[in-house]
Amino acid sequence: MVTHDGKLLFAYAADETTIKAARDAIEYVLRHDEIGASIRLSHWDDQLDDWRQTDPPPTPEQQRAEDADRHDAETIETRTMIASVGKEIRAEFEQSMLNSAVELGIECKILEHPHLLTTQVGFTVTGPKRKVEEFAQGLTAEERATFRIDRAVMLSPL
Repeated sequence: MVTHDGKLLFAYAADETTIKAARDAIEYVLRHDEIGASIRLSHWDDQLDDWRQTDPPPTPEQQRAEDADRHDAETIETRTMIASVGKEIRAEFEQSMLNSAVELGIECKILEHPHLLTTQVGFTVTGPKRKVEEFAQGLTAEERATFRIDRAVMLSPL
């Protein structure tokens, strides 16, 4: 699979033989068309949920920076986040976020502050910083989707 993002070209493969063949073909085209480029190989690290450069190996400075980033991302933190949801869908919203926390492998506690038409739901989550941030992004997306649904229902001619 080959994709691009502007001037960046990405080639993905399921195994080393296939990526080597893709790299050889790309290098051939670059040489043939006299295009200067740098090529780096990386592989997906499931444990870190991140790409790790393998070829060329990272310089000692790059390795130190990568190690510092990894250490920072794995630092355990606790953060409380608030979302506003309609009372009628609060339970479903909470369950969705609890499921997300379980999938991410982080601890999640729910706080509630009811209002007349909406409820503010607080989630206190504890886990690796990168996972807590992923939860926060999911919470924001879920809250936005909930507001769109609530608005559509409230404006419905039913």
